[in-house]
Amino acid sequence: MASTASKTASTTEAPHRAGAFDIRTFIALLIGVYGLVLVVAGLVGTSETELDRADGLNINLIAGIGMVVVAVAFLAWARMRPVVVPEHVEGDAQGAESVKTSTKT
Repeated sequence: MASTASKTASTTEAPHRAGAFDIRTFIALLIGVYGLVLVVAGLVGTSETELDRADGLNINLIAGIGMVVVAVAFLAWARMRPVVVPEHVEGDAQGAESVKTSTKT
């Protein structure tokens, strides 16, 4: 019974994930904020002369909606396939030493 308890304790331990520090989260945030600005600009600040210049298309609104969709896709990707950060990487010191010696020659 003790061995099963130790197995379940080690398997219930969650791996360390990058979370908010994942680059996909930053990209989604930047694209999403700019997309929301474009959506608001498309809904509020579009005049008839601007629509005439763009062949009747509300470019700000279309681009803003597209950017918001891309931001949501990035966030979904980051949530479905998170980056798992290893606890300890073996051989870091040896790898750093070999890089230092190879650059000196």
